[in-house]
Amino acid sequence: MYTQLEIESHLDGKLLIAYLNDEKTFNSLNKTTLSELRTFVHDGSRDENVRCLAISGRGKAFCSGQNLKDAMSFNDPDEERVIQRIVIDYYNPLVKEIAQARKPVISLVNGPAVGAGAMLALICDFTLATESSYFSQAFVNIGLIPDTGGTYWLPKLLGRQQANYLAFTGKKITATDAKKLGLIADAFPDENFVESAMEVLTQISNLPTKAISLTKKAFNESYDNTLSQQLDLEGILQQTAAESADFMEGVSAFLEKRTPEYTGK
Repeated sequence: MYTQLEIESHLDGKLLIAYLNDEKTFNSLNKTTLSELRTFVHDGSRDENVRCLAISGRGKAFCSGQNLKDAMSFNDPDEERVIQRIVIDYYNPLVKEIAQARKPVISLVNGPAVGAGAMLALICDFTLATESSYFSQAFVNIGLIPDTGGTYWLPKLLGRQQANYLAFTGKKITATDAKKLGLIADAFPDENFVESAMEVLTQISNLPTKAISLTKKAFNESYDNTLSQQLDLEGILQQTAAESADFMEGVSAFLEKRTPEYTGK
């Protein structure tokens, strides 16, 4: 099914990890990879057994960004707006798929994340990285603007000043500094990364999945809502959460003074 991704299943299928698997190009992105990532998120989001999705890279890099040879292969003298077609047909659907996914989507950055590769990591619900990793909005280095949701998310994650600084300069920023800026969730020593990341993924995979999905939906809609609209939405989504089996399990476990066993339903 997948030619550019390697899929690992953990925790009896509750956790799926997709690895970008083109080490020769430092896991660059092409139209096939982007389509496969979209399929991975789409299918995993709708699989009742899956509770958490993750994206990582094989080898020394997380992702070096768009494969320029692949991009330039779109250049047909009879076609117009080639780059725009790549963005609209391949990048934008993936960005939306991750944002709308019913399951948490977490990026595990194991090395450099550059250009669209950096944004692939940052558009996930949260990002965990090795301390030796770095992020670079390298679009400017070839005369482009941040895409893959970059112009939407960077100002929101960093504020106007830092977003402009990183986008205008393409500066490399270490994972440790990225954490300090609130760009990523956490950075772990390289030698402990797999163990530390798996601890987080295991925790997420065993929590009330529907509640996480509804929280994600509420956060996403908050960018466009007024306070009154957001409070109304909270009431609606809270009722939906209260009707879940996991809510009943959580309350029962609390009253019975035991550890809850959530099913994600």
